[in-house]
Amino acid sequence: MENVLPLIIQVISGAVGGNIAGALMKNYSLGALGNSIVGIIGGAIGGQMLGIWGVEPAGQSIDIGTVTGSIVGGGIGGAILMAIIGITRKSRN
Repeated sequence: MENVLPLIIQVISGAVGGNIAGALMKNYSLGALGNSIVGIIGGAIGGQMLGIWGVEPAGQSIDIGTVTGSIVGGGIGGAILMAIIGITRKSRN
């Protein structure tokens, strides 16, 4: 369960990050559901990338650093992926 909790935090914060990015970039928003789905994917990717880069103490016991890293990585990853997909989608139309 210790390895699953950071992923859960990452996808939740990714969904939040995707929706915040969508609210800030209204012209590129994918709608609440689209922002959430893209944010979840981006959150999982962003959180895992931080673990690979050694920013997050992945695989260790759950502590405040792991939780904080999961929130930050997930939120930023979700926001970035939503922005990329929103801008790409808008430029195609």
